Amino acid sequence: MPVESVFPRLEALLPHVQKPIQYVGGELNSTVKEWDACDVRWALMYPDAYEVGLPNQGVMILYEVLNEREGVLAERTYSVWPDLEKLMREQDVPQFTVDAHRPVGAFDMFGVSFSTELGYTNLLTALDLAGIPLNAADRSEDHPVVVAGGHAAFNPEPIADFVDCAVIGDGEQAVLEMTEIVRAWKAEGRPGGREELLLRLARTGGVYVPRFYDVEYLPDGRIARVVPNRSGVPWRVSKHTVMDLDEWPYPKQPLVPLAETVHERMSVEIFRGCTRGCRFCQAGMITRPVRERSITGIGEMVEKGLKNTGFEEVGLLSLSSADHSEIADVAKGLADRYEEDKIGLSLPSTRVDAFNIDLANELTRNGRRSGLTFAPEGGSERIRKVINKMVSEEDLIRTVATAYGNGWRQVKLYFMCGLPTETDDDVLQIADMATKVIAKGREVARSNDIRCTVSIGGFVPKPHTPFQWAPQLSAEETDARLEKLRERIRGDKKYGRSIGFRYHDGKPGIVEGLLSRGDRRVGDVIRAVYEAGGRFDGWREYFSYDLWMECAARTLPAHGVDVDWYTTRERTYEEVLPWDHLDSGLDKDWLWEDWQDALDETEVEDCRWTPCFDCGVCPQMDTHIQIGPTGKKLLPLSVVNR
Repeated sequence: MPVESVFPRLEALLPHVQKPIQYVGGELNSTVKEWDACDVRWALMYPDAYEVGLPNQGVMILYEVLNEREGVLAERTYSVWPDLEKLMREQDVPQFTVDAHRPVGAFDMFGVSFSTELGYTNLLTALDLAGIPLNAADRSEDHPVVVAGGHAAFNPEPIADFVDCAVIGDGEQAVLEMTEIVRAWKAEGRPGGREELLLRLARTGGVYVPRFYDVEYLPDGRIARVVPNRSGVPWRVSKHTVMDLDEWPYPKQPLVPLAETVHERMSVEIFRGCTRGCRFCQAGMITRPVRERSITGIGEMVEKGLKNTGFEEVGLLSLSSADHSEIADVAKGLADRYEEDKIGLSLPSTRVDAFNIDLANELTRNGRRSGLTFAPEGGSERIRKVINKMVSEEDLIRTVATAYGNGWRQVKLYFMCGLPTETDDDVLQIADMATKVIAKGREVARSNDIRCTVSIGGFVPKPHTPFQWAPQLSAEETDARLEKLRERIRGDKKYGRSIGFRYHDGKPGIVEGLLSRGDRRVGDVIRAVYEAGGRFDGWREYFSYDLWMECAARTLPAHGVDVDWYTTRERTYEEVLPWDHLDSGLDKDWLWEDWQDALDETEVEDCRWTPCFDCGVCPQMDTHIQIGPTGKKLLPLSVVNR
């Protein structure tokens, strides 16, 4: 039976909310399929507002991969703002998709992509609005299977009670495999109900179903072990890795938003993975090995994407885009090809040691010359050795001098506060670095019209990194350290006015740390915060530290633990970590050795260009590092159809 659109009921509510355009759908390149023509149906969610969720590459790719398949449909849903949530509850309008405004509760699968743990309360809001029981144990075969994905899914234990399963790693092949399992189960008449479907998914070895694992605790609160409670369920669940990106050239038809979003551009992922080995960086660790998209593959994606969208800027995305072995040829080839069309190119923040003026000039040739962003991460040479960010102060000054000397007037530097072994002096050296940058800029530009913005985020230890054992700095200590830095910068009469200072206080980092390294007991906190009105925790105007701490103080003592136990406590090698049964490919002993190297301030080279350091990913995942150059060029260099 067709599922009816809820739009007639929703439409009556839209005049009473802010930004109603974000709920109406109909974007260029969106897809609406007939319900009855499909036998497996996915609702895909990015658990944040439309303006943040629509540009998300992960959801956009899976949306297209699924909709290309015969008999499969995928629609998108995003978090609704509290003003619409209130009206939806009053008028009994369920969580809906923006494509055909179908109720999320009618779908077979409900996939939620978590880039950050701060989206967990938004998940519970969506489940409740959809009429899906919050606890997975309370759902019947008539409810969607709730699937967690994205980087936060590498430790899904805090939301283990709320999701039916989690997929770690690349999603393209995983969602298609899951789709076929669901299709077969439905075709057979749904034998064994929901339990049988989840067992079939779990037995693939690549889908983690929390209900099939029991967690046993020691008297002191640590985990004793995590054990399967069904036969045929693997002891460890493996991540998915797509090895040939050229075989997966998605998105082919990027979505064009109706409302303003955080990224107004078409984006192409030019490679996955990173082997720089920054010890704080979960994304770099869990996406190993490096897999480059070929220069011709990039060119074809850009050509199709621009033709299908009309965007005037192309983002070349990866964790460290300037590290693509053919980035110079990619940038020059694209700038040449689209010179008459004035298509701009952009990279995410650039590594200091990967920047060169030729690359920067190609990137800005057809677009506007905006500021440059570099991420030294640590203020002192010592702390950069601890985090394995092999950038010297001399490298940074030389790089920014080149930029200022070639016409740039604005540079942004990104740092972290609260890194392992960090002292006040390590952070105060950020001010020294910023003043040297301004001084050098004024010298080479022969002008005082030079700006440097210092942006600081709080460090949060993440699973599957060498710092997963590290203690986190308390919110109070973080704030005190940042206040000293602010006073140092403001007190500089000569350079202080040219230095912008932006920072996040320590409180959100503590909540993120609780959720990042938490286990199943933290689920009680998440639910209590949601029930007390917690929403949109990634947004400063909605986030409430006091609410999180109140709910934690109310729920965690029953388990014999507290917030500090999860955040500021250092772990030992022997401790079973909540995510140890989820295999990112990284050898735990290697991670521990790298943690010891960090404490010894020992740097490790990039294994892309040096002998293997035995992190475990390549042999364990049957993968390998893929690098160029291919020797190919981005042809033709003529103007593409306009």
